[in-house]
This record gives sequence, structure tokens and C-alpha cells, in this order.
Amino acid sequence: MHPMLNIAVRAARAAGNIIARNLGQNDQFEVTEKRKDDLVTDVDRECEQTITSILLKSYRDHAVLGEEGGVQGNKDSQFQWIIDPVDGTTNFVQGVPHVGVSIALKHNGKTEVAVVFDPIKNEMFTASRGDGAQLNGRRIRVASRPSLEGSIIATAVPVRYRERMSAYIPLLSRLIDNCADIRRMGVASLDLAYVACGRFDGYLEQGLKPWDFAAGELLIREAGGIVTDFMGETGYVKSGNILCGNPNIVKGLLKVTDPKTLPEVLR
Repeated sequence: MHPMLNIAVRAARAAGNIIARNLGQNDQFEVTEKRKDDLVTDVDRECEQTITSILLKSYRDHAVLGEEGGVQGNKDSQFQWIIDPVDGTTNFVQGVPHVGVSIALKHNGKTEVAVVFDPIKNEMFTASRGDGAQLNGRRIRVASRPSLEGSIIATAVPVRYRERMSAYIPLLSRLIDNCADIRRMGVASLDLAYVACGRFDGYLEQGLKPWDFAAGELLIREAGGIVTDFMGETGYVKSGNILCGNPNIVKGLLKVTDPKTLPEVLR
């Protein structure tokens, strides 16, 4: 295993132990609202501190970008870890056992290693650039479905960007008309991991943050998939509007988003 990936796995397990210990124990932690429909808990902060401590103890000259704490460590480093300590905080607060830990390492802007960990199911998704993607050490690949017909697509409505809703609903309707069914799980990193291992055929969502998709993006690429924005381009890095799957699924999803007529608010 890539040595930096090994450290990331260790950090993810440490945070995952905290999540598993606290899931369903709502009276044991404090919940606050960062902004409408965006929660944070003491557990988020404890997990981020735990991950950051492990990473910077091993790599003192690296930077760590966390969802809650911003950039820590050497802000000028060519190495930047991007972490989401508790992806699916709303699920966690509600006691829903579907939560992820996401850790990715970028070197000069290229993602080198990725970890997405489900501490409840004890599933560790890992990838190193050029070395493929694994689930608990076994090689994974995206699904081989030839078209959207019969497919299961993960998605979400843009509840944190409600001004997009009126434009997104017709797109969602077209998606439902062209696939077998959709899933809305509430954990972007695990949605991406599930595409990487073939559980979902594809995925699309609006307005993700870097810590939501940094690890999952590499998992999908190393599992043979494609990641684009809703226009079929690489603008998701800035917009957070992600669409992914195998080449045939991506082609079908881009017919659903229809870049030529896609409303500006969804670009």
C-alpha cells in the first residue's frame, strides 16, 4: 500500500471509531446550525481534529483542508490533504447509520490517494493514482451497464441552493423517465464510492464542496469511470456540479442534463 494511503486509512479508522461510538447518542453531543440546512456537531470537530493530528504528525510540512477548520499546517505546501470528517452529518444527527469519512491527498493539484470509509459497515474504499481502486483490499470497477435503461442513479435535490430548485426539478423528472430508479442517500462520498464499486450505475448532484468529492472522484477514475460537470466538462472542480459513471452512463446522463439548453443556474 502507498505509505501516504496507509496513513490516510489509519486516520479514517480513528475518526470512524468516534462516529460509530456516538451514532444514536444524541444526548452526548451538541448540534449547531452553520447555516440553513447545514449542521455541525462536536463529533465533526473531534473527528477533524483527530484526522488532522494523525496526518500532520506523519507529514509535518503538509497542509490539511478540513470542512470545519479550514487550512491547517503548511499553507504553502505542494501537498494538501482534503478531508470531510463526518460526511452525512444530518444522517448522523438523526441516527441514520449511513455516514462516511473522506480523505484525499493532492500533490501540485493532482489527487494522489483517496480514502472513503463507512465505519458502520466497516467498508474501506481506497485508491492510489495509477494503481486502481479497492474495497477492503479487493479491486473494484464501475458497473458495465450499456445505457441508462435499467440503471440505478444516485442523486439529490439542491436543498442548500433552493434558488436552483425550479430549474432542477424538470431535469430530475427527465432522469426518472430514463432510468429504472433513483437513490438519495445523503452522503456524497459514499455515493461516489458506490458508483466506483458498481452498486450505483451513476451519480449526479449540484453544488458539492471539494471535501465532498476529492476522494470519491479518484475512486471513480481508478475504477474505470468518468467524472464531468453537467456540461460534460471539468468545471465541477469549481462549481461542485458532478456527474459520473461508466462512459455509456455519462453519455446518457449528459442527454438528461442537455448542455445546449441547461439553465445557467445549473451550469
